[in-house]
Amino acid sequence: MTKQDSNLTHHEELRLDYLQKNIHYLNDKERNELAYLQYKAETGRPLLSRRKPFIPTVDEVEELEDFPSYHNDDDWTELTDIEDMVEEEVLLPQYPRHKKGKPSLHSIQIPEKKKVRKKKKGRIKRFLLFLAFIILAVLLGLGFMFVKGMNSVDQKPVAEPFHGQTSSKGVNILILGTDGRVGDSSDMTRTDSIMVLNINNRDKKAKLVSFMRDTLIDIDGADYKLNVAYTFGEQNGNQGAENVREVLKENFDIDVQYYALVDFSTFATAIDTLFPKGVTIDAKFATIAGQPVSSVDVPDDLRMENGIVPNQTIAVGLQQMDGRTLLNYARFRKDDEGDYGRTKRQQQVLAAIMTQVKDPTKLFTGAEALGKVYALTSTNIPQTFILTNGLFAALDARNGIEQTTIPALGDWVDEYDVYGGLGLKIDFGKYQNRLSELGLR
Repeated sequence: MTKQDSNLTHHEELRLDYLQKNIHYLNDKERNELAYLQYKAETGRPLLSRRKPFIPTVDEVEELEDFPSYHNDDDWTELTDIEDMVEEEVLLPQYPRHKKGKPSLHSIQIPEKKKVRKKKKGRIKRFLLFLAFIILAVLLGLGFMFVKGMNSVDQKPVAEPFHGQTSSKGVNILILGTDGRVGDSSDMTRTDSIMVLNINNRDKKAKLVSFMRDTLIDIDGADYKLNVAYTFGEQNGNQGAENVREVLKENFDIDVQYYALVDFSTFATAIDTLFPKGVTIDAKFATIAGQPVSSVDVPDDLRMENGIVPNQTIAVGLQQMDGRTLLNYARFRKDDEGDYGRTKRQQQVLAAIMTQVKDPTKLFTGAEALGKVYALTSTNIPQTFILTNGLFAALDARNGIEQTTIPALGDWVDEYDVYGGLGLKIDFGKYQNRLSELGLR
């Protein structure tokens, strides 16, 4: 068809060429427009003309209200009254075949639109099902390895009575480290470390609070150090952890849901099980007698023989520590910061463990090791909680661990306990407010 005998205006020809080249990507309106232009190009008959109006029958109209008007002021009128010319119920009327071989709109073949959306939705659905299957398989594998690790321990400690209370500010876990050695009964031990770990909170950050063991608390009108609360509880029907929980609630108004208790040997074994190559840590010590140090001799409790405790030398700086060395590092308190310095190192150790326990390349062997550690630990934490919430706790730890010591350095008054030992008198109301600010109560 040449320009001289074309039935379309120049603008309509350009539009028709564009629609034909993009025929597979047209929407309904554009498809109707294409049909209209093809019909006009092949029949030479416009749908409305100013000089000689053509009023189509119902059977000859196909959604004309959707067609844009191609006209100029001399030849054409706008298609504004089309809907008055056809019945309202007719949506896509069929054009009759014309005699003498003239084409009709009905005879024009326009390929159907490709159903891209349905195919895309199908692929997404299959991908989500596949992903759900993978996640389920991984969880089942982790559960199997966790149980395998548990079963590898012959003698498991019995969980103590513990009446944990939930908190609206995440999950609070009481972590107790005792000074128990091989052969010591629980009623002879005291707590070297008393911590509360807060996880699964709204801040998506792990929070760790250490309570200094020499903090003075009132028991029956007399001042005792906080670390004897566990001993008294053990002497009263092996309820040491529960007694510490009650003391923390009474003095700091903090609710604790779970507890975990480890002694010297259990701690070292747990570290060596979870970290065969050791824990990476930057060893730090305060001054000793006012002098900076490059290394420190620390008591090596696990190698005590005949009541004699040898020393182990730990250098300052970044290094890999096995379970025994990490225990000795966390327990040292003979620098100028005393028990406060020990508390800081205990926080550092626990933070290092939490941030390094999540190596994805050791996912299943890590689950087995965690099961073994769980079996070695006296705790009331359900196995299901570890499997379902342990990953979230590790992710929270990646966002940082907010560490706090109660009381803060120097924020106490020196007083003596009932046994004549020097303790720390603090303002409990002040630290109740501090715990509330931290989001633990």
